[in-house]
Amino acid sequence: MGATATPQSVSSTRFITYLTPPMPVNMGDWWFDIATSDHFWIKRRFEVLTRLAGSAFANCKSAAEIGCGNGLLQKEVEDRYGIEVAGFDLNELALQKNVSRSPLYCYDIHQRNLTFKSRFELLLMFDVLEHIDLESDFLQAAKFHLKPSGKLLINVPAHSFFYSDYDRAAGHVRRYTADQLTKVATDNGLKVTAITYWGLPLVPLLLIRKAIPMKKNNGKTGFDTRSSAINKALSALAKCEPLPQKFLGTSLMAVLEKRWEEFDSQ
Repeated sequence: MGATATPQSVSSTRFITYLTPPMPVNMGDWWFDIATSDHFWIKRRFEVLTRLAGSAFANCKSAAEIGCGNGLLQKEVEDRYGIEVAGFDLNELALQKNVSRSPLYCYDIHQRNLTFKSRFELLLMFDVLEHIDLESDFLQAAKFHLKPSGKLLINVPAHSFFYSDYDRAAGHVRRYTADQLTKVATDNGLKVTAITYWGLPLVPLLLIRKAIPMKKNNGKTGFDTRSSAINKALSALAKCEPLPQKFLGTSLMAVLEKRWEEFDSQ
């Protein structure tokens, strides 16, 4: 079901297909050492996804994740829904650490490889857009890969008020409100069909984290749960919120679709 690209420029190492040479990305590699499948935030993020957009995976035959990193989301989708999720990333270290079973591509989506044109019914872009300086250019490139009837599932950090040294260490350019994400989506020919803040019970922790100075390369101090007991407690706390909700949260998740006039122009 996943994309299989075979242009002449492709070379492969192990299970990674190189369509683009690896490139530096605006994200700390420390993330891949502590972002694991049992981390409370990773687990809660997937719970929110299943609540907000679980139906999008029904009968899906072509899915991909842009900025797949070490493959935690890919593997969650594989295990829960039994579908393949092709992974795109430029960070070679992340791709080498990827735990999914799906095809992996070292690939710059701005390249717009014709093999992937209008290929996917479903695109995942989780915690990526906040790292991108030119967000509109990035969304336009992502849209190239999406079928006219497809959906883009997106997650970003919420509210600029929470922006802190942690965000700088993590490579975040910005945080979003629901209105801001809706506007950038609309400006780029995408319609928001579902949206929710999440992480409301974690707001006090973000305020504490904002007060703690962090070195640029030490963002892991703001994400590490320190112990399994704390991790379990935070997991229970994170569930204590209604969904969907448009009041306040530490993160923002949305389902985007191409607008009808975009269909006609293809």
